[in-house]
Amino acid sequence: MKKKNFDMISLGRACIDLNAVEYNRGMEETMTFSKYVGGSPANIAIGSAKLGLNVGFIGKIPDDQHGRFIENYMKKSGIDTSNMILDTEGHKAGLAFTEIKSPEECSILMYREQVADLYLTPNEINEEYLKSAEMLVVSGTALAQSPSREAVLKAVSLAKKNQLKVVFELDYRPYTWKNPAETAVYYSLVAEQADIVIGTRDEYDSMENIVNGTNEATIAYLFQHSPELIVIKHGVEGSYAYTKAGGIYQGKAYKTQVLKTFGAGDSYAAAFLFALNSGKGIEKALKYGSASAAIVVSKHSSSEAMPTVAEIEQLIQEQED
Repeated sequence: MKKKNFDMISLGRACIDLNAVEYNRGMEETMTFSKYVGGSPANIAIGSAKLGLNVGFIGKIPDDQHGRFIENYMKKSGIDTSNMILDTEGHKAGLAFTEIKSPEECSILMYREQVADLYLTPNEINEEYLKSAEMLVVSGTALAQSPSREAVLKAVSLAKKNQLKVVFELDYRPYTWKNPAETAVYYSLVAEQADIVIGTRDEYDSMENIVNGTNEATIAYLFQHSPELIVIKHGVEGSYAYTKAGGIYQGKAYKTQVLKTFGAGDSYAAAFLFALNSGKGIEKALKYGSASAAIVVSKHSSSEAMPTVAEIEQLIQEQED
């Protein structure tokens, strides 16, 4: 069977992160920020490409300086940007300003009104492009508004039609949504169609519109549908993977010198999917995901800090019991 052009196509937001250069102070007092490409799907694409996967990207970017910065950075990262659509209606890139008061106290000030990535339309989803990949990765934020929401649903439908694995990274950002009930409707709709679902315990609670849900109840629900593999992350307690065949795997969280908390989920997903795609198995994939997250939270950026295979394997080796 002929190998596809892409191991993965990531779909959704690519925007700008402006991370505080000055630590241990609030944003009110912060004068300098460093600019990076951000957004969960873009970060996953960048992290996966750095690990050696062939990656494509579908998304909408503004026709301006920020849009050019995003596209150029992703190109340089080895990502195919031929299906990045230029917005011609004046929508701008999303901006995320971050403050790092302490390793435990980090916050993000988001500018997400009228952003280009949420204006990707269903007719901008190219079936031929999707056919050239093994896997489609979508994130929850792209479901928050139309027409991006319908574009994701169309991409998922085409991916299933053409036997791509669909990966749903929950990536819940409450400020993008109108209310929890709406979130639950669209998250459930996509999770039920995905092959692999990845998220934190809190994100699964948002998907189910409940408080303090259990892993057992979540997998009992999702395994009635398409998912074959469900990953539920519990922060410092580590992460769990469940297979429809009944397998349960536990991965520990690796120790690190935490600088900030953001970027962990994207780096986890990139490394987990890389390991899975490389035939390393679920147990090893959990280790890769956790180690990658530990590396990224110890560094200033998210996209720029994405580790190499050698860095991930070194951390795992150093902390193996």
